[in-house]
Amino acid sequence: MDVSEPVAISTGIAQRYATAVFDLAKEGKNLKAVEADVAALEAALADSEDLRNLISSPIYSRDEQGASITAIAKKMKLSSTVANTLGLMAQKRRLFVLPQFVAALRALIADDKGEVTAQVTAAKAMTKAQQDKLAKALKASVGKDVNINLAVDESLIGGLVVQVGSRMIDTSIRAKLNALQNSMKEVG
Repeated sequence: MDVSEPVAISTGIAQRYATAVFDLAKEGKNLKAVEADVAALEAALADSEDLRNLISSPIYSRDEQGASITAIAKKMKLSSTVANTLGLMAQKRRLFVLPQFVAALRALIADDKGEVTAQVTAAKAMTKAQQDKLAKALKASVGKDVNINLAVDESLIGGLVVQVGSRMIDTSIRAKLNALQNSMKEVG
């Protein structure tokens, strides 16, 4: 069995919902509100283990998920487009794709604005000035405005790992040490 199959199915489901929400938001000229909803949902998914459990656990019934997600959407003051979509996803038992839905919707909005997101992993936290300088350098390479999604991984020792779309640049000291170790194995 192909292990990537469930991921592909989840991504496909999420992409269809995201495309529908994006089209409705663009048509209704409330893309800004949906963009704010995406940011709020991302933060909620990152911060709340209860929300992650609600969307992924099979112990909650369809009705419990629906009532809970409706209450959450109301409390978060999400736009009606996103709130109704979440309710539909709960009704269809599709809330488990919420993280992929949020990512797909963010990508559609960024593409519409002519932006691209770079996943940057650094050995230590970067200042705003360093992020701006990196974004400017990436813009020259990519040709689009670049939003930086920064993560810190001290095991890199130093340097950066930058991923923009399918392109990956690894300038970390860990990668250089691994390459050196591999070349020494080939010699001996």
